[in-house]
Amino acid sequence: MLNLNKFMNIDGFGLLQEEKNALLSEFLQNLTIFHHSNCIRYRKMIDILEYNLEIPNPLISEIPFLPVSLFKKLDLKSIDDSQVFKTLYSSGTSGQSASKIFLDKETAISQQKALIKTVTDFTGLKRTPMLIIDSQNVLKNRDAYSARGAAILGFSLFGSDRCFALNDNEQLDIKKVQTFLEKHEGKQIFIFGFTFMIWNYFYLQLKQMNQQLNLANATLIHGGGWKRMQNKSVSKAKFKHALKEISGIKRIHDYYGMVEQTGSVFLECTGGNFHAGIFGDVIIRRPSDFKTCKFGEEGLIQVVSVLPKSYCGHSLLTEDRGVMLGSDDCSCGRPGSYFQVRGRVEHTELRGCSDTYGL
Repeated sequence: MLNLNKFMNIDGFGLLQEEKNALLSEFLQNLTIFHHSNCIRYRKMIDILEYNLEIPNPLISEIPFLPVSLFKKLDLKSIDDSQVFKTLYSSGTSGQSASKIFLDKETAISQQKALIKTVTDFTGLKRTPMLIIDSQNVLKNRDAYSARGAAILGFSLFGSDRCFALNDNEQLDIKKVQTFLEKHEGKQIFIFGFTFMIWNYFYLQLKQMNQQLNLANATLIHGGGWKRMQNKSVSKAKFKHALKEISGIKRIHDYYGMVEQTGSVFLECTGGNFHAGIFGDVIIRRPSDFKTCKFGEEGLIQVVSVLPKSYCGHSLLTEDRGVMLGSDDCSCGRPGSYFQVRGRVEHTELRGCSDTYGL
């Protein structure tokens, strides 16, 4: 009933929207039934909504969603405590509560496999030397990861020789980075980091040091939100231009994702649009009545994913604003839906590893 083999045997972006809808609909409904049977708190909420679990193939937009903030207030899991393999915590500012996500081994493995299928469509299948714009300190606790640590660990699957660019004081270790690049001269390099940290602790420090690097062969994937970058009047275009100027890097992809749906990430294509792979999708809803928005209409972002089995996070309404731009016709050639993120809803808490770092 909840076997992901169908998805694992398809390319990460291998389905047209209509084909994906059929596959997601059945699986998400089965997840709803599973969590209804195994999580008492979820069952009570679904019963209050009087949702019909007998519908075999509902529209994806008909499957009930939970507000993502609920994971900050309630422990929601569909497994016994003895099966909890790892606990993930969302990013947040000091004094702000964090989401707790409970993973069993099966869910953790599915998340890794899905991430590989999605990201390799942008990076290629070969693992390459990896430069991480962060400090190794963030990975100290192996039993309970922050969203930042979980993201670094997840994306480390694509690196063959990891180098952390920041020292324990989170300052750029320029000699270490230069030695790493000399060792791998002429090779493809994979770089990962959070947007604000890349700007503050990599780009600005390189400028202060009057140093330049040769990263023309590199691919950079970054994420974690743009709120703090907007506060500094740094747009996406300015971010990309500045990094290219100081390091020659041309392939830069933002990603949209959250600890509540680890493994289901949405990557930015060369056209500047986020794409939903086969493991999940995005729905844009009107804040006034939660009906589905039309293409081009701004609303709240709902994310769905087939991966959360140990907890009921398969259909979540976020506090982010976005716009669905279309499906199956993006200029990059990837099938499926594509969208843009327009920022956070006003007066909501900051979240995201980039936006909350150091606050």
